[in-house]
Amino acid sequence: MSDPGRSAARATDAVEAAGDTVGPVRLADTDRSIGQLVALATAEMSALVHDEIALAKAEIRQDVKRGVTGGVSGTIAGVLLLFSVPLFSFAAAYGIHNLGLGLAWSFLIVAGAFVLLAALAGLLARSKFMKVKPPEKSIASAKQTAAVLQNVKPHPRQGQDSAAVVARSSA
Repeated sequence: MSDPGRSAARATDAVEAAGDTVGPVRLADTDRSIGQLVALATAEMSALVHDEIALAKAEIRQDVKRGVTGGVSGTIAGVLLLFSVPLFSFAAAYGIHNLGLGLAWSFLIVAGAFVLLAALAGLLARSKFMKVKPPEKSIASAKQTAAVLQNVKPHPRQGQDSAAVVARSSA
């Protein structure tokens, strides 16, 4: 990977070597040929493109690091949340048991609550899936395009025998 600062310095050196400059601005010089000017412009454009590529790579690398860090943190949070479900279940069951119910009934109540939550989530999922429809506009557009393309006949090319075109298109 190239250093953007070095590329800019090389481009500035090339400009200064080509003629009189004031900072990045070159003073008017009439004793250079068109070829030299084109070569100078090409070198400057090349350095600019290399600098832009280096900047894009640096930005992408930084975004990937942030994404990986976020993904790992989210995974750890999900695993810890998953591990906490049995603990909260036991805590709820023992809490109900402390209210005076038997331990078996307490666990049965907690299990029933989980079954009820699962049923509600299942009904919500079913209602959302029932609303999913096929892409009718896309299907109609594809059928219309297919109908139009079935009626199209190939045009013979200039300088070719029409029998050769038909033979090639049917092969």
